[in-house]
Amino acid sequence: MSPYSVTRTLPVHATAADLRTDVLQGLGRTPKSLPPKWFYDAHGSDLFEQITVLPEYYPTRAEREILRARADEIAHVTRARTLVELGSGSSEKTRILLDALPELHTYLPVDVSESALTSAADGLLAERPALTVHALIADFTRGLTLPGTPGPRLLAFLGGTLGNLLPEERAVFLKSLRALLRPGDALLLGTDLVKDESTLVAAYDDAAGVTAAFNKNVLSVLNRELDADFDPADFAHVACWDAEHEWIEMRLRARSALTVKIRELGLAVAFEEGEELRTEVSAKFRRDGVREELASAAMELKHWWTDREGRFALSLSVPD
Repeated sequence: MSPYSVTRTLPVHATAADLRTDVLQGLGRTPKSLPPKWFYDAHGSDLFEQITVLPEYYPTRAEREILRARADEIAHVTRARTLVELGSGSSEKTRILLDALPELHTYLPVDVSESALTSAADGLLAERPALTVHALIADFTRGLTLPGTPGPRLLAFLGGTLGNLLPEERAVFLKSLRALLRPGDALLLGTDLVKDESTLVAAYDDAAGVTAAFNKNVLSVLNRELDADFDPADFAHVACWDAEHEWIEMRLRARSALTVKIRELGLAVAFEEGEELRTEVSAKFRRDGVREELASAAMELKHWWTDREGRFALSLSVPD
């Protein structure tokens, strides 16, 4: 089995500092909000894995369908020798690409979680002992510097995570991805597509209540990390479609007036009855919109693939 390497560019205490900043800013404004990255402690990650197999949650199945159908084509078009995956997590879907890339030399997963990276690397190397794995502990929203690896490189950002960024954030982020691409490199991007409201809302408000538990888990994270006293039972899970912006919002709605103490920050946060805390935006896309956003970041959309039902898309773009 070949060894793998791990490089940390994310400072050890950066996550804790970011959480404090996000809570101070997000709970101190009206309306209140928190970024969705705080869902994903170990329990939250487990809940999300459960969400991905729910009957209502189509994106994971749809994206996997596209990868299985198009992986050979993606490999033929890109001839990638390095696969860089942002927000790699368990690298589960990535295995489809790894199997299809005959000339692949290096897999470079990027994630904030060292444990997720290590676990995925161990599994991949057990299956593919000739593969070189260079894991990068980093926050890809802050901008990245990639280690030297053989080209061409395929930069993969799967799962529709782009939709968690607001439009102005997406513009900055896509430009940062463009800065990573050299001539011959390509970006493989997953985007969930606009569809009927009932399908979209059901995907974020399943009948079994798993997404509700996932949403409320952010309160448990604040309790543990910042010595807060949120009671998840005091809040209702809300998922709604914003037709103007074409995104789903997940919120937590206070069932009654209450005040929460966040002792680590010396903060008391008041909620009125019915007041909502926005915990996630998940934008949905159209082909022309994706093309325009990529063009604004100096990338050209070359290929566009969807699942059979047209629910999800993978696009392949190259630097202008």
